[in-house]
Amino acid sequence: MGKTYSVCEKCGQMNRVDLNTNKSAVCGSCKTELPVYGALIDGSDKTFQKLIAKSPLPVVVDVWAQWCGPCRSFAPTFKEASENFAGKIVFVKLDSDKNQQSAGQLGIRSIPTILIFRDGVEIARQSGAIPSEQFAHWLEQSIR
Repeated sequence: MGKTYSVCEKCGQMNRVDLNTNKSAVCGSCKTELPVYGALIDGSDKTFQKLIAKSPLPVVVDVWAQWCGPCRSFAPTFKEASENFAGKIVFVKLDSDKNQQSAGQLGIRSIPTILIFRDGVEIARQSGAIPSEQFAHWLEQSIR
């Protein structure tokens, strides 16, 4: 499957995570468990900016909320894409209710909103849930 990247909540260290193992991901520095679930990462106000700035891979962010019906319907599409593009793109779920600072800095006006970052710079944005095939095509076109 490849590798992804995650920032440790405890010490702020950027970690490369091997997705080909069944072991839980832990920080190489402080040994704290990392918020990685398969090829998906839970983002937070504390780690989000560092991840998008330092990731050597493009970062795709799904800004969502638990109460949002379209967000819940898009979640399987996002998860499928995270598995299909593992090792090429870092996939982050950012709960807008729990991470209001990051959502505000991103100028989120509706959810779900999907953003793509490369080298800390936003390169694409899509609002609303989209079908799996269309999402995969959008990702391919955006990360070229």
